[in-house]
Amino acid sequence: MEASLTARDRVGIQDFVLLDAYTSETAFLDNLRKRFHENLIYTYIGTLLVSLNPYKELDIYSKKQMDTYMGVNFFELPPHIYALADNVFRTMMSEFNNHFILISGESGAGKTEACKKILHFYAVSCPSTKILNNVRDRLLLSNPVLEAFGNAKTLKNDNSSRFGKYMDIQFDHQGGAVGGHILSYLLEKSRVVHQNHGERNFHIFYQLVDGGDEDLLRWLGLRRDCQHYNYLVQGDCAKVSSVNDRSDWRTVRKALSVVDFSESDVEHLFGIVASVLHLGNLKFEADTRGYAALHNSQEMHWLSKLLGIPAQVLQQGLTHRKIEAKTEEVFSPFSVDHAVYARDALAKAVYGRTFNWLVNKINESLANVDSSRKTVIGLLDIYGFEVFTVNSFEQFCINYCNEKLQQLFIQLTLKSEQAEYEMEGVEWEPVPYFNNKIICDLVEEKHRGIISLLDEECLRPGEATDFTLLEKMEEIIGGHPHFVTHKLADQKTRKSLARGDFRLLHYAGEVTYSVVGFLDKNNDLLYRNGKEVMQQSKNLIIKHCFPPSEPDQKKRPETVVTQFKSSLVGLIEILGTKEPWYVRCIKPNEAKEPGRFDDVLVRHQVKYLGLMEHLRVRRAGFAYRRKYEIFLQRYKPLCPDTWPNWKGTAAEGVQVLIKHLGYQPDEYKMGRTKIFIRHPRTLFATEDAFQVCKHKLATKIQAKYKGYRVKGDYQKQKEAATKIENCWRGLMARKEREKREWAVAIIKRFIKGFMTRNEPSGADNREYLSYVRHSYLTRLRENLPKTLLHKDLWLTPPPILKETSLFLKQLFIRHMVRKYVQGITEERKALLLLKVQTSFMFKGKKESYPLSVRTPFLDTRIGIGDMNMKALRMIKHENVKYSVPVVKYDRNGFRPRPRQLVFTRDAAYLLDEAKIKQRIRYGSLKGVSVSNLSDNFLILHVTCDDVKQKGDLVLECDFLFEALTKLSAIVDKCDFIQVVQDSVRFDIQPGREGVVDFRSGQESVVYRAKNGHLTVKSTSTKSR
Repeated sequence: MEASLTARDRVGIQDFVLLDAYTSETAFLDNLRKRFHENLIYTYIGTLLVSLNPYKELDIYSKKQMDTYMGVNFFELPPHIYALADNVFRTMMSEFNNHFILISGESGAGKTEACKKILHFYAVSCPSTKILNNVRDRLLLSNPVLEAFGNAKTLKNDNSSRFGKYMDIQFDHQGGAVGGHILSYLLEKSRVVHQNHGERNFHIFYQLVDGGDEDLLRWLGLRRDCQHYNYLVQGDCAKVSSVNDRSDWRTVRKALSVVDFSESDVEHLFGIVASVLHLGNLKFEADTRGYAALHNSQEMHWLSKLLGIPAQVLQQGLTHRKIEAKTEEVFSPFSVDHAVYARDALAKAVYGRTFNWLVNKINESLANVDSSRKTVIGLLDIYGFEVFTVNSFEQFCINYCNEKLQQLFIQLTLKSEQAEYEMEGVEWEPVPYFNNKIICDLVEEKHRGIISLLDEECLRPGEATDFTLLEKMEEIIGGHPHFVTHKLADQKTRKSLARGDFRLLHYAGEVTYSVVGFLDKNNDLLYRNGKEVMQQSKNLIIKHCFPPSEPDQKKRPETVVTQFKSSLVGLIEILGTKEPWYVRCIKPNEAKEPGRFDDVLVRHQVKYLGLMEHLRVRRAGFAYRRKYEIFLQRYKPLCPDTWPNWKGTAAEGVQVLIKHLGYQPDEYKMGRTKIFIRHPRTLFATEDAFQVCKHKLATKIQAKYKGYRVKGDYQKQKEAATKIENCWRGLMARKEREKREWAVAIIKRFIKGFMTRNEPSGADNREYLSYVRHSYLTRLRENLPKTLLHKDLWLTPPPILKETSLFLKQLFIRHMVRKYVQGITEERKALLLLKVQTSFMFKGKKESYPLSVRTPFLDTRIGIGDMNMKALRMIKHENVKYSVPVVKYDRNGFRPRPRQLVFTRDAAYLLDEAKIKQRIRYGSLKGVSVSNLSDNFLILHVTCDDVKQKGDLVLECDFLFEALTKLSAIVDKCDFIQVVQDSVRFDIQPGREGVVDFRSGQESVVYRAKNGHLTVKSTSTKSR
């Protein structure tokens, strides 16, 4: 709890005892409002729990939440109803005594839900066996049954409990729930026959009509229409959006079977519920003499069937009154008004007694058969103090009940406070408080109290009315300071009181009651013959509720208020033997809207629940008390002498601590086991100082912890690294040893295989020979010849693979040839054929031939655009086959001149830039001479029949082999080309010859020698 004080400005204080302005109602409301707007609906006043209804679902009731609060110190976690329930349970188990939880508040404040939460917590947290689970289920499912028969929609609450309920849960020595018992108080029976506008009858009627199956309704004589029944339509509110009657009906049917109701019980029970509805539909009319007569034959039929009573007997019981005069019995007929009163009285009596039977039946199923001693936790779900615009008999009884409970509450609270002070050896200071005994006496005093006067007026002969009751109260108790009427009031007060009102000054404030209806509601008489009629019923529940002995009793039955007083005295006696715990429920607004906080309404409830009075009592002494161990454990960092560890006792440590903090003597007291702090501000100052200190300590602790963790991690890593290193080294050493052993074995086999490599394959050399084969084939794969020209670059095989290598070489060459041939196009094939022809003509005959092999032939060496267009037009008709640039040497003087040599289909042409210099028909071409050296000269020999005709041509051509091969192909002759040595004679003109000498030299040169010959020197290809 102390940890939450740091956020007190935003979310308020968890315990009102720590509220500095504890006498201020405004401060009290401000704290409630802060917590409510933060969805913190629970707040403590010491061990009392204040609960606000949030009117929405909050995620604070899960199984996880239950586990969180189980076995935890009461003030250790934020306030919660689970914390209260767990603390009650643990205290009961440790001290082995009985406890009760009083849940009170206005209608709609959440009392029933609080009771359910506590029951559910015990169902989950207690030990579990098959038998215990059965008891647990019956405890839980008794609630839906009691709610169906005892709850109804009111103006303030759609599921308002219209009776007080006290439930005892019995636990064995191990904490298992082994049984239970329920007491009910003051069921609002008048609701059966009358509802205010906007309210409903008890839930069970609507659940039966809306949720019952067709066969059941047919058997009960009911229609699926609430508007058909007089007892269900008076409030004009048969349907409620927040209530699902069909779903609730299914829950009730399941619960009845679990709570051990037999099918016969259920059949008779619903028969009674249906009979009440039929009873309400009976209509009386005055006959000729003015007496009541029944005409609803259909309704009488169903009443007779469901109750098992003859129709004639029922009719007489509802229209006549039995009067006994000495030895005679006379039946006096009712007037219509008296008949209606008798009918409603019978309906209330039947339903009220059936409800009591229902409670007793549930108690039978919850009864614990083990006679050993059990501890008990009681749950008292009782109506809170009620103040309406018009307050009647029911509010008088309810508020009287609250006065008695408030009296017990103050006594027990003061008693527990005084006991704690005495146990701790702290001087008890008497606490001034309002003792409401004077009000309780005003209500219940013998012969002079309001209850006695009310009973006397109900019993006296003559015409007693509500106003004669008021007059009698004015006469007997008129001088009481807490009682006032219109007649007794002063002029100012009289304006707020009607003539039929009286006002009581309760502990929680003034309440004005209307005396109208007090006598009738207190009498609640059922005529004698009505009871005798019910005695004849064949319905087993009705027979049980109206035992045969009852009608013979001559004594007048006790009045309602006397019965209530007796049951309340019994309840107070029960509660006086148990340790008390309290839950005060508050509704934040009338509209049931989540998040809305109505200050006026909440202030009203705080006052009437006596919360300020309780806070004043709790704060009269010391606001805060804690065991020395807990206080020292939390705040020891604030003192250097107690931090981090105190060596002495906890009490001595606390003494040193508070001396260091500077507590004044009047601010605290030291008990035997606890420290008591008088003012909240002292605790707040201590907590604020602790929050500042906590951050500094957190930094130091964090640093130390980080160092510790890092050091620990480093040591672990170092140790792990050493282990891994050792293991790795061992592993690597073993692998290295295995590798070496393997290598030694391999090397041995290799050497032995090498030594026996030339021997036939055997065990000694098989692996070596296999390695040799593999090695050779691997190297051969990576060093295969790239082309056929490199076929001689074949790897030399080892002896054992000679035959294999030769076969592979032949196979590879064939593969390369096939691959090469498949890749040759037709054009390239033609050029290669020309190469073949060139080879045939010059291979081995002319030195420069090998160098020409790698140079591919072209179709022509001169483009059309580079030729003389005039000459080209002249020879175009002969179809040009090939053209090549040449150098022509004059016949006389051997001057070189650039020319173009063109081969056509019919002749060879020598062209210059302007014209055709010479045309040589292939028929006149005698031959062509070339030297055997590396020069590029050729001499075309032509036939000279005429002196005017030009002689042979001496030409130099860079593409000698290509040109001659083309010429040979065009002429279709190979043998007319002569390869000569030394000199070539040629005809300059008919009868005149020239000579060309061919020589080898250091450089290539062409010149005219002194002897008149053309000398051509060329370098030898062998010297290159």
